[in-house]
Amino acid sequence: MDLIKINGLRLRCIIGVRDEERRDLSDVVIDMAVQTEARPAALVDDIAEVWNYRTATKGVIALVQQSSYQTIEALAEAIATHLLDDHHAPHVKVRVSKPGALRFADDVAVVIERSAR
Repeated sequence: MDLIKINGLRLRCIIGVRDEERRDLSDVVIDMAVQTEARPAALVDDIAEVWNYRTATKGVIALVQQSSYQTIEALAEAIATHLLDDHHAPHVKVRVSKPGALRFADDVAVVIERSAR
């Protein structure tokens, strides 16, 4: 199986439990890996055979920017579900990090993997 990876997608959303986190936008960084079969596209060099990462990423951007979760776990699950259900990804790995969430740490992150049902 092949992977399409999108790394370092930097977005802002409502995420967290403290009053200021519920009021102000916070930075999140998203990495996604989607298992796909790239061979058909490679053999015919045709965009119609490619898993459409551009459209999927635009969908993730819209989802995240409109979201209002308390936990990065819930946000990661929503992203994975979006990729699986709306963009027919067979298997995804999603990493959501929140820079500056902990003092003395670059970020706090969660990584989840989900497969199509």
